Amino acid sequence: MVVMNIPKGVQAQEFTLEQKSDSLSFLVLHTGNSHYRWALNFPVYQFCTGDVDGDGVVDALVGVIKTTRFDPQVARRLFIFKNYHGRIRALWMGSRLGGILEDFRFVEGKVYTLQSTTDGKYAVLRHQWRKFGLGADEFLVKGVSRQEALKVFDKLIIED
Repeated sequence: MVVMNIPKGVQAQEFTLEQKSDSLSFLVLHTGNSHYRWALNFPVYQFCTGDVDGDGVVDALVGVIKTTRFDPQVARRLFIFKNYHGRIRALWMGSRLGGILEDFRFVEGKVYTLQSTTDGKYAVLRHQWRKFGLGADEFLVKGVSRQEALKVFDKLIIED
């Protein structure tokens, strides 16, 4: 059982994901008797929750497949949302994390990514929250086959 100390003035909350179709989902923030929805008008490949920025409040981590303003290629992205006064607000909407993002996990306060490179190699990286955005702070493996990287990545248990 995970017990979180909720900062004073913050209500209990829960993020959920409602998938309506292959390319439409809603991120839903439930607080007390109310809820707030944020439309995600693109495919979602991963969803989990956890306190990414260390403020004691659970955030939503959503893996989406889309272009961004800074990268016109359709690709897997990681978006992070938070509760801001009972409404969903973007905390971070990453264009890239270095390599080609394949998947992510949130474990013990850190974001772990499985990434590939243009030469067909793979890496598993650990990221932590910086003042604005995620920063890689350790390679668990790099320059390995997909199978080798998945052995490491699959051992990571997703928090929720």
